[in-house]
Amino acid sequence: MGSSDTLVADATDRRREQRGWYFYDWACSVYSTSVLTVFLGPYLTSVAENAADADGYVHPLGIPVRAGSFFAYSVSLSVIVAVVLMPLVGAAADRSGRKKPLLGITAYTGAAATLGMFLLDGDRYLLGGVLLVVANASQAVSMMLYNSYLPQIAGPEERDAVSSRGWAFGYAAGSIVLVVDLVLYLAHDSFGVSESTAVRICLASAGLWWGGFTLIPLLRLRDRPTAPRAEGTSPGLRQFVATIRDMRRHRLTLAFLLAYLIYNDGIQTVISQASVYGSEELGLSQSTLIAAVLLVQVLAVAGALGMGRLARTYGAKRTILGSLVAWTLTLGAGYFLPAGNPVGFFLLASAIGMVLGGSQALSRSLFSHLVPPGKEAEYFSAYEMSDRGMSWLGPLLFGITYQLTGSYRDAIISLVAFFVIGFVLLARVSVKEAISDAGNPVPEKI
Repeated sequence: MGSSDTLVADATDRRREQRGWYFYDWACSVYSTSVLTVFLGPYLTSVAENAADADGYVHPLGIPVRAGSFFAYSVSLSVIVAVVLMPLVGAAADRSGRKKPLLGITAYTGAAATLGMFLLDGDRYLLGGVLLVVANASQAVSMMLYNSYLPQIAGPEERDAVSSRGWAFGYAAGSIVLVVDLVLYLAHDSFGVSESTAVRICLASAGLWWGGFTLIPLLRLRDRPTAPRAEGTSPGLRQFVATIRDMRRHRLTLAFLLAYLIYNDGIQTVISQASVYGSEELGLSQSTLIAAVLLVQVLAVAGALGMGRLARTYGAKRTILGSLVAWTLTLGAGYFLPAGNPVGFFLLASAIGMVLGGSQALSRSLFSHLVPPGKEAEYFSAYEMSDRGMSWLGPLLFGITYQLTGSYRDAIISLVAFFVIGFVLLARVSVKEAISDAGNPVPEKI
C-alpha cells in the first residue's frame, strides 16, 4: 500500500472512531437531561418532603436538612465521590492504556443506578440520594475517560468541530427522549399509569438508553499502547500527586483549569437546579419545565455548532468569554422573573440553549490543546474534576443560600459570582503560550 493509500485509510479509520466517540455523548446525555435537569430534582424534593417532619426537615444520618436542600446536597456529595475516584481511574487508564474497559464499567454502573430510580416512591428519599450519588459519580468518571480520547482521535485543527459535534449529538438525543417523556407525562392517564409512575418510568428509561447506546463507542473506540512508565510508579494517589506536580510545571494549563473550574461550576449548578427553581419559586408546572428544557436541547444543538463556527473566526477563548457574559445576563434576568410567567421562562431557556453547548464544547477542545502528549487521561481527570468533579461548590452554595434565606431567588443569583470570576481568570490566560508550553502545535485561530 502506498503512502497516499495509507493516509486515506488512516483518515477513514479516524472518522469511523470519531463517529463512535460521538455516540457516548448520545448515550449519557439523556441522563443529564431527563434525570438530572428535569425530573429528579423536583421529584426527589417531593419524596423528601413526604418524609419530612413538621418543620420541613429530613434527618439523613441524624443530620437536620431542609427537604428543599436535599437534592442539592446529594449532587454536591456525588461530585465529592467523583473527585476521589477520577484521579485513581485516570492514572490507571494512562498506565495500562486500557481506557475502554474502564469506560464500560463506569458507564454501566451509572446506567444501572439510573434504572434503579424506578424504585423511588413514597418517602424513599435516602434511596434516591444513594442512587443519585452512584449515577452522577459514575457519569463524571466515564466522561473523564471519554473526553481523554479527543486528542487521540482528532488533529489540532479539527478538535473544535469534533468536540462541538459530540455535544450536538448529546443535545439531539436529549431532545428526542424529552419529547417521548413529555408525551408520557402529559398523557399518563391514557397510558393507565399515575403521574408518579410516569416520572419513575422516565427516570428508568434514561438508564436503559444510556446502557444500550454505550455499546456503539465500546465497539468503535480502540485502546492505544502507552509509553513505558518508570519503575515504582503506580496508579492511585501517588500517581495523582505526580500528575499535579507535573501540571504545576505547566502553569498556564493550570490557570485555564482554575478558570474553567469556576465558571463551569456555575453552568453545572444552573443545569441541575433550574427545574427546582422553576417549580418551587416560579410555580411552573412539570409540563412547562419539560417543554422549556426541550427548547434548551433543540437550541443547544444549533448553539454548539454555531459557536464552533464562531471559534473558527474569533478563536475559542474569545467565544467562550462572550458566552460567560451571556450566562451572567441570563441569571440576572432570571432573578427578576415574576412567578407564573412561562413565556419569560421560555425566553431565558432560549438564551441558555444558545450558549450552553458551545461554552462546554469549546472549553473541552481548548483544553485538549493544553495537554502534554501521552498524559491525556491523567490531565482529563483533572479537567473532569473541574467539569462535574469539582462542581460541588455551586450546589453547596445554592443549598446553603436557600437553607439560610428560604429564597430560591437568592440561591440562583448567588451563582453569578462563578461566571464573573471565571471570566476574569480566563481573560488573563495566554492560550497560545499555554499550548506551546505543553509541547503541542499552535492552531492558527485559538
